[in-house]
Amino acid sequence: MTNSSSKRSKLTDRGCTGAPDWIVEVVSPSSRRMDYSIKNAIYSGAGVREYWIVDPAKQRTTVYHYEEDAAPIIVPFDMPIAVGIYSGLQITIEHLL
Repeated sequence: MTNSSSKRSKLTDRGCTGAPDWIVEVVSPSSRRMDYSIKNAIYSGAGVREYWIVDPAKQRTTVYHYEEDAAPIIVPFDMPIAVGIYSGLQITIEHLL
């Protein structure tokens, strides 16, 4: 779903249907296994385009671009991350904390 008409088709009178395009999870000690393995597998198969795992304990964000079928990118909190599904948007996690 890369063009704007296919993105609009997810919106109905009842809200958004289907998988979100972008998910950002903040890891807590109790959710570590769930975020890095179980949710990652679920989101990859469900049609999510981009998944970020923000890990405060490790001070890094792991970024998955599922459409590219590439290895994840690991970015320290002080470095900007380009949001793959929104051209020109960058986020530095350190600025949000």
